Formats: sequence, structure tokens, C-alpha cells
Amino acid sequence: MTMTSSQSAAPATLDASRALAAALPLERQVELLTGATMWRLIALPELGARSVTFSDGPVGVRGIGEREGETSILFPTPSAMAAAWDPELARTIGQGFAQEAREHGVDVVLAPQVNLQRTPVGGRHFECFSEDPLLTSVIGSAVVEGLQQEGVAACMKHFIANDSETERTSYTSVVDERVLREVYLAPFEAAVQAGLWSLMAAYNGVDDGAESATMTEHRHLTVDVLKGDLGFDGVVVSDWEATRRAAQAARGGLDLVMPGPGGPWAEGLLAAVHEGLVSPAEIEDKVARVLLLAARVGAFGSDPAATPEHRDLRVLVRDVAARSTVALRAVRGHAPWERPAPRSIALVGSNAQRPHVLGGGSSTVHPAHVVTPLEGLAARWPDARIVVERGGDTRAFAPRLDLDGRSNGLHVTWFDARGDVLGRERVVEHDGWLREIPDGAVEAELACTVALAEPGAHQLSVGTVGVHSTRIDGAVASASDVSVGVDCILDSSANNPDCPAVEVAIEAPREVAILSRHEVVDAAGYGRFVRAELRHALPRRSDDEEIADAVRAAAAADLAVVVVGTNEESESEGWDRITLALPGRQDELVERVLEEAPDAVIVVNAGAPVLLPWLERARTVLWAWFPGQEAGHALADVLAGEVEPEGRLPWTLPARDSDVPVPHAIPQDGVVAYTDGLDVGYRAWERSGAVPAGPFGHGLGWTDWSHRVHAGPRIGPDGAVELDVEVTNTGERRGREVVQVYVEGPEDGPERPVRWLGGFAAVSADAGEAATATVRLAARVFEVWDVQRQAWILPEGEYRLRVGRSVRDIRADAVVRLGASETTRRSL
Repeated sequence: MTMTSSQSAAPATLDASRALAAALPLERQVELLTGATMWRLIALPELGARSVTFSDGPVGVRGIGEREGETSILFPTPSAMAAAWDPELARTIGQGFAQEAREHGVDVVLAPQVNLQRTPVGGRHFECFSEDPLLTSVIGSAVVEGLQQEGVAACMKHFIANDSETERTSYTSVVDERVLREVYLAPFEAAVQAGLWSLMAAYNGVDDGAESATMTEHRHLTVDVLKGDLGFDGVVVSDWEATRRAAQAARGGLDLVMPGPGGPWAEGLLAAVHEGLVSPAEIEDKVARVLLLAARVGAFGSDPAATPEHRDLRVLVRDVAARSTVALRAVRGHAPWERPAPRSIALVGSNAQRPHVLGGGSSTVHPAHVVTPLEGLAARWPDARIVVERGGDTRAFAPRLDLDGRSNGLHVTWFDARGDVLGRERVVEHDGWLREIPDGAVEAELACTVALAEPGAHQLSVGTVGVHSTRIDGAVASASDVSVGVDCILDSSANNPDCPAVEVAIEAPREVAILSRHEVVDAAGYGRFVRAELRHALPRRSDDEEIADAVRAAAAADLAVVVVGTNEESESEGWDRITLALPGRQDELVERVLEEAPDAVIVVNAGAPVLLPWLERARTVLWAWFPGQEAGHALADVLAGEVEPEGRLPWTLPARDSDVPVPHAIPQDGVVAYTDGLDVGYRAWERSGAVPAGPFGHGLGWTDWSHRVHAGPRIGPDGAVELDVEVTNTGERRGREVVQVYVEGPEDGPERPVRWLGGFAAVSADAGEAATATVRLAARVFEVWDVQRQAWILPEGEYRLRVGRSVRDIRADAVVRLGASETTRRSL
């Protein structure tokens, strides 16, 4: 890249940035610390720096909303990325994010999400990588490296202990210091070591024993630990609308308030400096960090800092979705259909008809097209006759009303505060949001006439939030006098609004009027809008009839594929789930299909754990995650045996609700107490001895393996331990094995988990061949945080290294004595 005179001023270090910051007037410095818009920072033409742009990004890069009809590549959910147990693949995904970012004009991607999956009901469980701190650290840091090596900043989130959604903007997580250091801080520390450029402060508060404060004001964790102990030189940005107070946030280590314009710093930070509540040096440090971020992403000049290699990201998305699929149950050595092409296929299930390809909330992106299971299987087997049966409705809300096909449009009337009409407009294409609000408008009245043609019971409703009154066919459908603001965005109620439906039964075609009046919602930095999603469900068969038809179709087909799962009503940012059960009558559907078609392939389309009471009855069960936009092609690749489902569970799949160590995350008097301590996720299962449906690390693939430890562990000069494990493919086809090594500590040492992941490595081999996996266990794996000494220490003693296919499927082990030279090995 050719350097211009303006680019030559770009700082390369934090010290160089401080020199630039010091030359700016205080008023200008303060101005730079609040966003210019929802997604942009303020430009610095006097330094030759353009505006830096941000975008949401855990499953793709949505863009900054400045291009009409903008679409993005939709990647599989982060839990799927982690399920590959492949840091190189994660790095490639990061590079893919960077390519998308540059194509959308984005400098900073708000990803990855490295909070831990402490409870399976956590609303953003699907958006996290794993319940294990090491796996999260490895995959998260690889995504960061992939992004940033292409000149696009990662903004890792959410710092810290933000592991559930209920009351997420107000609760305080009580976590002791050792647990924070060893478990929840680990992914952030690894990313800082990998060169992380920015990080997001969470909504919640944390009480770590040293200080109790919201994370936008937590000086101990942000200034002392993150910037001090860990040496983070990047920007700490607030979660959107998270900053509450000016001086406290400034002293607490926050560097940037988003979104803008306006907010606590725009309104009060300069005064806080003049009053002596915040020092000029603190302001200068924040500005220096923002300038360094601008330099790192190439904002000092017109060109990006790097130009990513252009690749077809659809191919990458398809590969990740297929490879990350977890075979929970499988007939060893065989894919479900490697025979000649099936003549007939039954594709059964609500999620077969309407797959759930991403979780709700800020991770939402808008792909140009989603490949459905029907499209994928039809492309794979074009001559097969495919029958699709829903097998019962799993959603509480009806689909969006087809305005173009059933109405002459939506007529909108705008009113001011006096009730006078400001204007009228006709909307033909309506996605449920009105965002272009006339100046002075405080209310909108929506009217449309819907043509109903099909005999039977139609369901009509208007999903909305805030003050409203809705009449359908002359009857009051819903009403509320409770105003809402930015809270409806932060709790995601605006994303999937709930309102009761009105049933309209007809025998002959007729028209039905919808009249709905709404208060304009002022959501602060998210803007002003009216949320009114018109919904319409056609008359349909009963669930009993649909299930019976689905079972008949499955029994008659050569290949039966049942796709069950969650949907946008159950898994989303903003709320925690209230049950682990599949919605609707999906369990009954599977049971009845298996009675008539025992070889049916069951596919689970869910991001977070669900209960599968029929699991042991099925011969083939595939966990397909939220697979992204290439869902149908990836499923077909796996079913046909072209791609092995290499995934291993990055979390524990419960068999019963009662076994779950942390069954909910409901704050008690505003507090979420981390009483599970070091025993997060599978570690608690190891302590309790409860038997899960799928243990952490489980995944069968299409072949089988034996494991053998030939030599004792080696201790390197940096304290890391290496262990060579020979694995032999004892199956009938080529495959990939993830060799997992778990650690058990000395019996007389400090309190530790019963067993914890120490390292992993993957190898591939043909049928009958052997390969050696070298697993490296970093020194930190064996260390504990000593609160008294404020240091990491290594308890001396004998550590047992357990080699397995999962935390419960142990195949070999070895022993290493740290602090002595003796090592031993043993195969099981």
C-alpha cells in the first residue's frame, strides 16, 4: 500500500498515539470519545483520519445500514465453529469475516463472543463458543487473529461475567477472584496475548471482591487487571447504550461510548474534567487508544490496512456447516445414504420446512438466500421424489402477512402531539418496522384490508411493543398503555413481539379490516420507530393430522429425514429460555416416525442444548446447529457421505432437566451468584457423576478409532507438557479424530475441578491407518491463581493426563510429575 502524507501520521504504538492525542484541544479530545452515529466514530480530518466504522458480527458482518437492501454472508453459529475443534478453520472464518467487513465498509467487527456457556438456558448460548475456557480461548483467539491479520479489528465481547440474559442490564455477577482469573477471564487474556485491538464492556455489574460496579465503571477489572496486568493497549468500548454516568465510566477505564451522538460523555465528560473529577491524562489515554485503533484498521488514509484474499465465502460456510455437524448417534463406518440415489425422500419436521439458521438479536444478518433442506437434497439427488411434511406447528406466532398478495397496501397516518394529522402514506412492502418517522410525529395509525379466500379459520394479529390499540375485524385484538424505550431493544422484545391473534372463520371469501394505532418508540441511539408486524396464518390441518401424514410419508420413503429444533421464538438475545424441551410436539413426531421408519435420520437444528428423550432409540442423530445460509447443501453433503460430520460437542447435552448444574440464571435480588465456582459446564457433571445424553467432547463421525500412548509426556523449557498419542482408524472409511487430553490434579493440592480440558489436537487417517497427534498442554493449564500472592503458581505433584474421545470416553492415560523428572504412561 502506497503511503500518503496523511497516512504517514498514523501512530504505530500507544506511546505514538499519546503524542498525537496531546496535540488536540481538550474539547476535541472529549468529542472523539462518543460515536458520531449508531455505527460510526467521528472523523479527524485535521490528522488525515476518516471515520472508523463498526458492525455486529458473530455470524457475519451485517453492515452499517447505509446501503438499501444490504445483504451479508451468513456463517454457522459460533458454537458450530467451536464444534470443529479446529483453530486453523476458526482463523479462516476470521479471514472470511474480514473479507465481508471490507466489502461492507466496516473496520471493526463486534465479535467474537467469548462469554462461557454457564447454563444451557442462557439466551445467547448459541452465540458463544463453549462452556470450557480453554476451547473458548483457542477458537476465539484464532478468529481474532484471522480478522486482524487482514487489517480489520475484532471487538471481543462481553467483558465480563455476562453469561445470561435475564435482567442483563442491571444484575451484578458475584464471582470470586480466583474463579474470574482461571475461568471467565481466560478467553480475554488469550486474546490480548494474540494482539486484540478492541473489547466491549458488558451491561452487567461484577462484584469480584475488590470492587462492585457495572462493567462500564469497573476500574479494578478494566484498569488494574485488563490494561495493567494483562497489558491490553486497545479500546474498551461500551455495549450499546450501556454507559450510565460520565465521570464514573471515565475513571472506570471505559474508552469509547457507543452509540452516538449524545450520551453521558457528550453531555457531561468535559464538565467532569473541569471539575477535577476526571484527569486530563485519563482523557488523553482514551483518545490515544482510539487513534491507535484508527491506525490499525487503516483509517489514516483512504485504503484499508490490508486487502484480504477474495474467496467464495459460500464454499467456506458450506464446509464449516458440514464439518461442524456432530454425529450423536451413528452406524459406524457408514453415512446414512451411500447407496445408489434414493428414489424417494421424506423430509419431515417444522425445521425441515422452515430451518432456523441463526439466533435472534444483534447477531442477525440478512443473507441474499438461504438454502433450505429441500433445495439441498433436491440438488444432491435430482431424480428423487421428495415429500415435505411439517408434522405439526412449533411456533406460537403466525407468519408475516403477505401485503402484496392479499391487500392493496398498508395505509399509514401520522399524528403530532396535539392529535393533528401530519401526513399520510401507502406502504406496499412492510417488514414490520416503520423507521422513517416524520418530524413531530408521536403516533401512527395503520390500516389495511386483508382479502381472505380460503375457507376455514384464519389467524390474524399485529405484533408490537409499547402503547397501542389494535382492532381486527371490528374486535379489539390487543391494547396497552405502557410506553417503552430503548429497553425493548435491549431485551429483544421488539425483535419478536408478542400479541394475541384473532381467529376469523369464513365459509366464503371476504375482506377483513385491520386498524392499529401505535405510539412512536424513542429508543435513544437506536432511533425512533413504530413496530407493527402484521401476521396471518392460513387455515390448516390439525397437528394430529399433520403428524399422521408425516409418519406415513416417512414409512413409505427410501430415505426419511426428520429435522427438529428450536426457532426464533425460543433462542434469542434478550431473554433466557424457560425450558430445554423442544417446542411443540416434536418429540412425539420423532417417536412415531421411528416406530414406522427405524432407519430415519434425525437432525437437530438448534444452537443450545435441548432434551432428546428418544435419543437412544434412533440409529442416526445429527446435531446440525444453526448452520448458516448453506444449510441445505451442508446437510446433503453429510447425508451422502461426501463430508464427514467431524464435530465434537463443545458443551454438555443433558439427558434430564434435573441433572443440569446451573438450571437457570434468574437473578436473586439483582444478583447472579456464581456458586458453581471453578466447576463450569462439564466440570460440574464430572463432580456430580450425573450421566448426560452427550458428554463434553462427544462426536462419532463415520468411523472409529483406537488410541495408544507410546512414550511419556515431555516437559518443555516454558513449562508446557507435550504428549504423543497414536490413533488408528479402525473403521472402514477415512476420518478425522480429535484427540482430547484432560487433566486431573494432585490429590493433596488446592481445590481443583475433578477433570478439566488441558489440550487437544486433530489428525486424519484412512481406514486401517495410524497417525500420531501431538497434544500440547500449556503451563497455564496446570497453574492456579493465588489470591494472596496475586500471582500464578504451580502446585507440585503428580498430574494424570487422560486421553479420550470425550470427557467420559477415556482411551489412554499418562502421568507427569511437575517439579520432578518422573513420568509414566499407560494405555487402557
